[in-house]
Amino acid sequence: MTQRKYGLAIHGGAGTLPRADMSDAQELRYRDGLAHALAAGYAVLEAGGTSLDAVTSAVVTLEDNPLFNAGQGAVFTLDGQNQLDASIMEGATRKAGAVCGLTHIKNPVLLARAVMERSDYVLLAGAGAEEFATTLGFEFVPQSYFYTEARWRQLERIRSGDTGLSALTIAHVGTVGAVALDDRGNLAAATSTGGMTGKRFNRIGDSPIIGAGTYADNRSCAISATGHGEVFIRAAVAHDIGARMRYGGQDLAGAVREVVLDVLPAMHGEGGVIAIDAAGDIVMEFNAEGMFRACRSAGGAAEVHIYRD
Repeated sequence: MTQRKYGLAIHGGAGTLPRADMSDAQELRYRDGLAHALAAGYAVLEAGGTSLDAVTSAVVTLEDNPLFNAGQGAVFTLDGQNQLDASIMEGATRKAGAVCGLTHIKNPVLLARAVMERSDYVLLAGAGAEEFATTLGFEFVPQSYFYTEARWRQLERIRSGDTGLSALTIAHVGTVGAVALDDRGNLAAATSTGGMTGKRFNRIGDSPIIGAGTYADNRSCAISATGHGEVFIRAAVAHDIGARMRYGGQDLAGAVREVVLDVLPAMHGEGGVIAIDAAGDIVMEFNAEGMFRACRSAGGAAEVHIYRD
């Protein structure tokens, strides 16, 4: 009997708390959160479900976990608001959907998927995206739903002018994403974030930008990125990795490592990506101190990591 081939990788953001500042209790909570989201997505694949459903399930689970910077637990803008972004893409047809600047949607990744499947568009923003959500009967929540004390304290440190902050530690920890291959050979990717602590002027990062923070193409790979969004946009990181495979003949590991470890540092960009290719190979690479990440392939055990073990 032929072994079914499928796999899933997830991330909860690069630029983790420095190892020296991470208590054993904190680490256990993060590991449990990653394991729970991985199990949710993997169960879809194990039951014969699609890669699109698997990444959706994993990211929704992460959005609902206040430890991560997506959905509940999203970071605050400088004026004390929450603005959320998300995107999703499937590799068979390269259909994609994305939303940015959301303020009242409980699970942004679900609205991004609705844009892909139920509209003629790819990216909807702010009030227009939420107007679209209203026509579909989406669940709206008050801004207070996203609040956590830890995120509010981060904003207060930014407002106080604390110059000792690491941009990644304070701003990006928790952006979430998932990539999957199902047993039909189809790839999918999804990413969701609250953005950058203290952001202004409706700033949008790479997470909702197809080709920057998210990309899926059955001819190469599926990618979800996390890190310094402005650099990831400029480098078109997610698309570049796939292009190196398609046009340059690189394997997944080589393409990922070249972009994350060479291209990004040369542009002063910190972060990482998770990736899976059509053969089911998984790569999780980063150039920061750590990246919350987990993966599991058919017939294998779950892996959960934070730092370079």
